[in-house]
Amino acid sequence: MKINYNEKLKKLPPYLFIEIDKKKKEAIDRGADIISLGVGDPDLPTPEHVIKSMQAAVANPANHQYPFGAGLISYRKAVCDWYKKRFNVDLEVNEVCSLIGSKEGIGHIHLGFINPGDVVLIPEPGYPVYNTGTIFTDGIPYFMPLLEKNNFLPDLDAIPKEIVKKAKLMFVNYPNNPTAAVAPRNFYIKLIKFAKDNDIIIAADAAYSEIYYDEEEKPLSFLELSGAKEVGVEFHSLSKTYNMTGWRIGWVCGNKEIVEGISKVKDNYDSGVFQAVQEAAITALSSSQDCVKTARQIYKERRDVLVKGLKELGWEVNLPKASFYVWAKVHKGYTSSQVVSKLLDKAAIVCTPGNGMGSSGEGYIRFALTVSVPRIKEALERISKIQW
Repeated sequence: MKINYNEKLKKLPPYLFIEIDKKKKEAIDRGADIISLGVGDPDLPTPEHVIKSMQAAVANPANHQYPFGAGLISYRKAVCDWYKKRFNVDLEVNEVCSLIGSKEGIGHIHLGFINPGDVVLIPEPGYPVYNTGTIFTDGIPYFMPLLEKNNFLPDLDAIPKEIVKKAKLMFVNYPNNPTAAVAPRNFYIKLIKFAKDNDIIIAADAAYSEIYYDEEEKPLSFLELSGAKEVGVEFHSLSKTYNMTGWRIGWVCGNKEIVEGISKVKDNYDSGVFQAVQEAAITALSSSQDCVKTARQIYKERRDVLVKGLKELGWEVNLPKASFYVWAKVHKGYTSSQVVSKLLDKAAIVCTPGNGMGSSGEGYIRFALTVSVPRIKEALERISKIQW
């Protein structure tokens, strides 16, 4: 029997991080001592108090049935309380929907709001799922280049008028993956006016909002700005903040109608987030945030060691204010993919090619700060021996 994939699946590019993981495993099979600075998966453990909360919740038979719906009221209330405390944003419980990780919601929002031929505005380089959902709904992707000369912010004025007329959804992601850029208040003010003027839904991806390095310059929430809730929603996750990537728990919040649309899609695709995980998430959100502060300190030390070391080796790299990524320019005469291949072949170091996240990422590679300082120092020592 011949198996044929449908045309939408055929259009999908290979999922970047699966390909990176495949290359890493192949190198390990060859006996290489891999230092993985590729996929953004925290190496730090989930906090002990969250684990204990999960253990107790798993033992409760009430959590063993279908969870159905937008999530436990207690979980959504914890999200509301967290937003009020962190961003001074007022949310109602019905403006929050639980997600099986923010990736799931980002991939599903298209199903609620995109018809064939509608344009989706996508930052590039960027998270591949923004485009995946567009392909699956027969939308038309329009990639907004994130360039250093624009501080890695999309140039809204440069989007052609005919594209703007057809656009129904726009993704933004700050702190940004992969560039580590942080969006200022004036950008969000302009973004909200742009969305209102053109009836475009804003989907803000804030997964890295709590990985920052200056207490005086904490990243903003899109929802902090006046009028934001009229035009969009924000996706958030416990993955990076609390080292819970494998737990698959997040949320979308903001405009009630948009949240309801996403919830309606989910009602037909999944049966909700395991309630025991929601209980553990409540513990994470409502308990002391000292564990998050500790993680930031660890990432900051790693950031400082890697950036200083790369600069001493002649690399051109900026000191990131947020996220756990370092966005570095490649050596002259090399493409992003060539540098990544050379680092893997000559130094057994895995990192991410900028062009793998969109053509505007060409000329850069992304390092993830997800290994210890001694391993970062070992990586720098290996890099120093490479002839360019």
